[in-house]
Amino acid sequence: MSTISPETVRQVVADVIREVVSRNATSSPSDGIFPDMDSAIVAADTAWKAYLGCSMKDRARFVKALRDVALIPEHLEFMSRSTVEETGMGNVPDKIIKNRAVAELTPGTEDLVTEAWSGDDGLTTIEISPFGVIGAITPVTNPTETIINNSIGMLAAGNAVVFSPHPRATTISHWVIRQFNEALAAVGAPPNLIVTVMEPSIENTNAMMEHKLVRLLVATGGPGIVKAVLSSGKKAIGAGAGNPPVLVDTTANIEKAAKDIVDGASFDHNLPCTAEKEVLAVASITDLLKFEMLKHGAYELRDPELIAKLAALVVDGRHAVTGWIGKSAPVLLEAIGVTAPAGTRLIIAEVPFEHPFVRVELMMPVLPIVRVKDVEEGMDLAVIAEHGNRHTAIMHSSDVNNLTKMAKRIQTTIFVKNGPSYAGIGIGGEGYCSFTIAGPTGEGLTSARTFARRRRCVLVGGFNVR
Repeated sequence: MSTISPETVRQVVADVIREVVSRNATSSPSDGIFPDMDSAIVAADTAWKAYLGCSMKDRARFVKALRDVALIPEHLEFMSRSTVEETGMGNVPDKIIKNRAVAELTPGTEDLVTEAWSGDDGLTTIEISPFGVIGAITPVTNPTETIINNSIGMLAAGNAVVFSPHPRATTISHWVIRQFNEALAAVGAPPNLIVTVMEPSIENTNAMMEHKLVRLLVATGGPGIVKAVLSSGKKAIGAGAGNPPVLVDTTANIEKAAKDIVDGASFDHNLPCTAEKEVLAVASITDLLKFEMLKHGAYELRDPELIAKLAALVVDGRHAVTGWIGKSAPVLLEAIGVTAPAGTRLIIAEVPFEHPFVRVELMMPVLPIVRVKDVEEGMDLAVIAEHGNRHTAIMHSSDVNNLTKMAKRIQTTIFVKNGPSYAGIGIGGEGYCSFTIAGPTGEGLTSARTFARRRRCVLVGGFNVR
C-alpha cells in the first residue's frame, strides 16, 4: 500500500486554499470602480439587463438602501468633510445639510405614475420605463450631492448609471459609489448598477458620451459640458450654470429679506447654482437692506480700491478664478488685506450694474448690490443679469402683482418668493430636492420620471367595464 508524503499533502492543501480564495475573490461584490470606461459601461449594461427582472418592490428596496447608507450620521460627516478637504470648496455644516436633503427628499419609485385611458376600443396605458445605461457627468461643486441625487432617481426609474465625476472630486466620488455598491449587494441588487472609472478624465467622459450602450446622457455642470452632451447625438439632459438675481422692492419685509439673502448667498460659500448671485434693490430701501444684512454676517466693502482689488483677484474676464470658488468670506477678505470681523459669512459691495461681480457667476460669498430707481427697472436688469439661463431667481415683495410680473418676465426654472434661494430645492421650502436642475434642456428639477421613457401599451377590445 503506497503512502502519500507530507509534502504532497501540503501541496494539495495549498492548491485547495488558493482555489477557494480565488473563487471568493471572483464572487465578491463589485465596488463599481473599473479600470476603463468600456469595462464600466459593459458591466452596467449587464446589470441593467438583470435589473429588468426585478420587481417595483425590489427597486423601492434598493432605493431605500441608498438612502439609508447615505444618511448614516458618520457617513454624512465623512463625505462632507472629505469633499471640502479634497476640492477646497464650501464648508462642512452646509454640505451635511445638502447631503441629507438629497438622501431624504429625492423622489423614488413613487414618482413613476402610470397614465391610462379606457373606452369602447379597449385600454391604453402610458408606462414609465427605463432608458438602460445612463451616463452621468457630475460637478466638483456638488459631487456627493449629485451622485446621491442621481443614483436614487436613476435606479428608481429602473436604469443603471455610469458616473464620470469631476477629476478634482475623484476620491470622495469613489467612496460614495463604493458605499452604494456595498449597500446594494447587501439587499440583493444586481452588481454594478452604479459604476465609474478609476481615473476620471476628459478622455473617459468623451468615451462615455460616444459609447453605443449609453442611451441617455445627464450632465450637471457649466455651459461647456452641457454643450458637449447636446452635441453628442444622444438624448441628453443638461443642468447648466445660473446667475440668480434677487430683486427687493419697497413692499418687502426688509429685515426678513436681509436675513434670507445672507443665508442663501452664504450657503456652502455660495457654491449652489441656485444661490443668490446679485441683488437689485429699489433705491429707497437699499440702505436699510444693507444695514439689516450687516446684522446677519454680511461685511460691506465700501472702499472703491478694495472692491477693485477683490475683483482683480477673483474675476478673469468673463469667468470666476477657479482657485477662489467656494472659499470663505474671511479668506477672500484676508487676500486683499482686510481682517474680517468674527461671524462674517458674506461680502457685500454696492456696485454699478456693469460691474463684473454682477455679470459673472462667482460661486463664492461675494454679493454685489445694485441700486435701481424702481421695481420696473429692477425687473429689466434682473432679466439681463440672469443671462437667459432660465435657472433661478428670487424676489422679496408683498405685492402679488409685482411677484407675478417678475415670475413671468424672468422665466426661470425656480422662482423663490420671500425666502432664501435654497427653499427652491426643498431645503426649508415645500417640494422635493434635486441638484440636477435642467434649465437648458427644459426638464427642470429632475426626478425619477425624468430619467425614464414614456411608453404606450395598447390592449384592443378589453378591460373596459364602464
